[in-house]
Amino acid sequence: MNEDDFWRLIDECRLAGPDSDPDAERLAVALAARLTAAGLPAVIGFAEHLAAALFQLDRWEYGADLSGDAFLYTRAAVVAAGRAEYGAVLGDPTQFRPYARDLVWAEALLYVPDRAYRRLTGREWEHPTRHSYESFSNAEGWAGR
Repeated sequence: MNEDDFWRLIDECRLAGPDSDPDAERLAVALAARLTAAGLPAVIGFAEHLAAALFQLDRWEYGADLSGDAFLYTRAAVVAAGRAEYGAVLGDPTQFRPYARDLVWAEALLYVPDRAYRRLTGREWEHPTRHSYESFSNAEGWAGR
């Protein structure tokens, strides 16, 4: 899975509902189903791209005033909003503020690889990604603090 495939999958699953419902749980269910159907390489690729996208947003100018969990779930909401919104927020940290202020969270997105992997293998996900998506793990992003 390349980056374009990752964002296309998010956008397709986000828009899959009859009213384009942005609900994170619904998105996570749709993504896990699509990844399960696509197979293990797609699950691993999705996990890598998700972690990289979250890692890029892990910077002090976005999360200086948030707890670790709130910051992680809010970053996930930006990713769940799709490629265009993600790019806009990445380019202008002030566009992150409404997500943080209104506690727009998409925690369920974090568990998509786990769900799909479990369905495919019957085992728990234990594959580390190249980047950590945990809050405050991007040392370079927090260096300016």
